[in-house]
Amino acid sequence: MARKIFTSFHYKPDNWKASQIRNMGKLEGNSVATTNKWEEVTKGGNKEIEKWIDDNMSGKSCVIVFVGEGTSGRKWIKYEIKKAWEAGRGLLGIYVHNLKDCNEKQSEKGGNPFESFTVGDKKLSSIVKCYNPPFSSSTYVYEHIKENIEGWIEDAIQIRNEN
Repeated sequence: MARKIFTSFHYKPDNWKASQIRNMGKLEGNSVATTNKWEEVTKGGNKEIEKWIDDNMSGKSCVIVFVGEGTSGRKWIKYEIKKAWEAGRGLLGIYVHNLKDCNEKQSEKGGNPFESFTVGDKKLSSIVKCYNPPFSSSTYVYEHIKENIEGWIEDAIQIRNEN
């Protein structure tokens, strides 16, 4: 049975790539705001955005950050990482730069979004795994993620339960 997952990603450049992964049939409970819905939420300001994130993250056992070229350092992705860790949810990253976007283009590898957080005296990046599929072909990257994502989720939940 698929775990209920919240996905975090830089919407405009990585939505196509995130959709490829979300549509693999391995993730459950994963609604994403459409562009129109997100624009409506953002008109409400920071509190409305936080509420939307909190409401959508509620009941999820794991948060996956799809890491693209510009993901690291994004305000709302940082918020989602912080909320996930504080709530005791499993947390992991998957680099998506080698998946093709809707224009059949790949991007540069982005930075690790967990690098800027600390837990006690450790960097969160030393606890949370950020997977980088070992292929440059989009097809092979997709297949690698599809074959491994459920195990990565279970590992992330176990890691979080231990830390």
